[in-house]
Amino acid sequence: MKIVVDAMGGDFAPQNVVAGAVEAVKEYGVAVVLVGISERIDQELKKHQYPKNLIEIVHAPEIVAMDDAATVVIRQKRQSSISVGMGLLKKEGYGAFVSAGNTGACVAASTFILGMIPGVDRPGIGCIFPSLKNFTLIIDVGANTAAKPEHLLQYAKMAKIYAREVLGRAQPSIGLLNIGEEECKGTDLEKEAHKLLEEQEPLFIGNLEANEVYTGKADCIVCDGYVGNITLKVSEGMMESVGKLLKREICKNPVAILGALLLKISLKDAKKSIDYSEYGGAPLLGVDGIVLISHGRSSPKAIKNAVRVAKEQLEHNVLEKIKKEMGPGNG
Repeated sequence: MKIVVDAMGGDFAPQNVVAGAVEAVKEYGVAVVLVGISERIDQELKKHQYPKNLIEIVHAPEIVAMDDAATVVIRQKRQSSISVGMGLLKKEGYGAFVSAGNTGACVAASTFILGMIPGVDRPGIGCIFPSLKNFTLIIDVGANTAAKPEHLLQYAKMAKIYAREVLGRAQPSIGLLNIGEEECKGTDLEKEAHKLLEEQEPLFIGNLEANEVYTGKADCIVCDGYVGNITLKVSEGMMESVGKLLKREICKNPVAILGALLLKISLKDAKKSIDYSEYGGAPLLGVDGIVLISHGRSSPKAIKNAVRVAKEQLEHNVLEKIKKEMGPGNG
């Protein structure tokens, strides 16, 4: 199965996207289709050595800007790299779509072009967060900001499949992000979602407060897209700021510099664990296709890892397993 990559998506496209796709082809042996303005893609490919039989170019003359409205891919730019690339998933032989472009446009295009999995009302973006134990999958981090309780139940069911198949958790635990552990806490959304999860999801462990996001207490954490996106953006900002603060303070003291040199390997490992590029793309769960949304600032490494995650989803047949979980008789 070929993995479709939006060559024009992201702040540093097509350079970083093409470079990452080439790395993925060489390292994982996957077949990649680069969608976008063919002349620009070809110009970037000439900078690299790669197996020519594993990279294909599909021309798409329009580009969705990062500040375009989400619906532009449906109403105006139907020949964009996002629309054309997403459309390829409707054809035989194309297995997944990866984009570092406009998140809202990717969600809109996938919902409109691919449709929803039966039993799922709204898509949710899952994001891998590092934790003290391993990794935690949080869903939704921005696709649906007006969620209903049943949407959070659907997210939980899909998240546990993803965590089991891609993250390797045999019995993934599920928590509900809330302002307190007690089931009476939160808005009506959280209260009703807690009730549904407790009744229908055996792996549900209850409410989790925000200070437990990184403890690893739950393998999967569900929330509405508004709360999830704030959690994501605060986390990104905090990690960047902490890194800069540490560097600034260490540089003030020769003893601290020596200590940092002695801890170089440990600090490198710690930095790796919180580097978004290690996790590639965020899965858009609920749509009838495998879609990975990468960070707008994605490096070639991040694109390469997004392709890897897409490959893993295909190998583990994640989409079909989610369809089975969400089908009639399963809630």
